Parts: sequence; C-alpha cells; structure tokens
Amino acid sequence: MKAAVVTSFNQPPRYGDFPDPTPNGPEEMLVEVLAAGLHHLTRGRASGAHYSSAGSLPLVPGADGVGRGADGKLRYFAQSPGQIGTMADKTVIELDHSIELPSDSDPVTVAGAMNPAMASWLALRCRVPFQRGQKVLILGATGSSGNMAVQIARHLGASQVIAAGRDEQRLAKLPALGATEIVTLKDAQLGVGAVACEVDVVLDFLWGDSSVRVMETVLRQRADRSRPLTWIHVGSMAGEVAAIPGAFLRSANLQIVGSGHGSVSGRDILMELPALVKEIARGTFRIDVKATPLRDVEQVWSEASHTGERIVFTP
Repeated sequence: MKAAVVTSFNQPPRYGDFPDPTPNGPEEMLVEVLAAGLHHLTRGRASGAHYSSAGSLPLVPGADGVGRGADGKLRYFAQSPGQIGTMADKTVIELDHSIELPSDSDPVTVAGAMNPAMASWLALRCRVPFQRGQKVLILGATGSSGNMAVQIARHLGASQVIAAGRDEQRLAKLPALGATEIVTLKDAQLGVGAVACEVDVVLDFLWGDSSVRVMETVLRQRADRSRPLTWIHVGSMAGEVAAIPGAFLRSANLQIVGSGHGSVSGRDILMELPALVKEIARGTFRIDVKATPLRDVEQVWSEASHTGERIVFTP
C-alpha cells in the first residue's frame, strides 16, 4: 500500500510503499483510511520525542483518523502507541478504540477537529469537576488546540473565557469564537485587576517558564488565595520543564494536574468521544481545516509547522 513512511526521527516522512497491514483477530479491523489529521501528537510520535512514541523505525505516522471498514460503516478511530499509523491507504484499528459516525459526517472535518478538541474536552470533563458558570483561562489560545478550547469552554458553560497568547492578530479573532477577554502574554501583569487572576480553571497548552511566570502573576493578584484554582497541564509548547516554587503550592489553594493519555483512562476517553463527535458533526464548533493529498506529505509536513494550518491528509 502507499503510505507516509518515517525512516528517520530527524526527517519528515516520505510517500512510498509499505507492507499491507493485517488484523490479528476479531477485535481488530482493516479499514480504508479517508482522512488523517496532522496533529502535534502525530509530529511528536514521528520524531520520537513524545512520551507515547513507540521508538522503532520504520513507521507510519498518524494518531487518529476517519475510515470505512468492510461493513461499510464510517468510523473515527484512535491508534494506540505501537500500532500502525493512519497516514496510509489502509490501516488496522482496534474496534474498541473506534466509534461509528453518522453516515453524513464529513471525514476531513472530523479528522481535523477531534484531536485538538479532545485536549480541552477531556480536561474539563475528566480532570476537574467543572461546573457551569466557572471562569477559565486558556494559555496558548492562538494554536489549534487553544482555539478549540475557547469554543469548548464556552459550550460547556464557562461564564468567562480569558484567552491568552502571543500572536495578537490571532488573539483578536477569538472573541468571535467565544472568548470574553483576550490578553497578550507580553503583558507581564496579564492586565492588572483583570478577571484572569480570579479564574477557577487554567487550561495550559504552554508549560515551561511561560507558565511559571503566569502562575506567579495570577497568584499574586488573586484576591482570595483560599479559593480553589485547578491548573491543568495539557501541552508543552513552551517547554517540558516548569520550575514551580513550592511557595506557590503552600500559599494558595492551587491544584496542578495533567491531562492526556494515561492521566485519562482509555475507557473514559471512549465514553467521552461520542458526545464530542456529535457536537463536531452538527457544526457546533468552527473548524478550519485544509485537505491535502497524502502524496504531498513530505513537503507539507515541513511547511505546516510554520504556517499553523490545520492539515488533514487524504490518501
């Protein structure tokens, strides 16, 4: 079959031949891939850098996708570490890691939206007892996952959604998606007296030194430090290590948790996916994706990291 093939962790995948995959039992199914998104998770696994990377070459990248099996049903599926990826003509899926889609679903839209949407959906649904009316601060709101987080936080009932990011042009577009306030990360005070310092939940796609600085600012300006604040580490766009002083934890009712594969069980993820798919399929969220032929994977892989476009490959 034709596939995107990674032969070096330091090089983008190339379009070429790869052995046809074969199901190992009735719990698996061979599917024709219709669409596969290029996500940060996909890049991380393909470079060997992500904690869930299988670490062996050659490999076919792709963490999830949309396809059709011999039964004719349209499915969204997520691949476990070590499984053959989704950027290929065909792949083998685990049936219990897939869900059936409405027959009129757009494969490209679903494949482009599920991974970035899942990050904030699982964080707010599984990692914190989030309640309608609470306030949310999103760090890294101008990226694809942060963009979806703004919409999902509002959809789940947040009374205020404060979007923080570096790109002022992209920030300016977020009120149309549900952000009640926008704050540039260049603002050392996050806006003195701003509601950013009175939030209940932080969705952090940055981590690293950026998060430590923002955390210090939020805690310093917080009127009541005994009021609970849950800081959810979702991504590491600004670094994997955050040197958080112990005084932050002693001086405030601050809880820091992570959200991702492992901290959220596979069972919980599968329980949440149908509701998220339903909202994506009905057009609840604004999703901008660019369908691209898989044969162009090598060129687009490199270019997309600079343009910030949400790429979905179509075999």
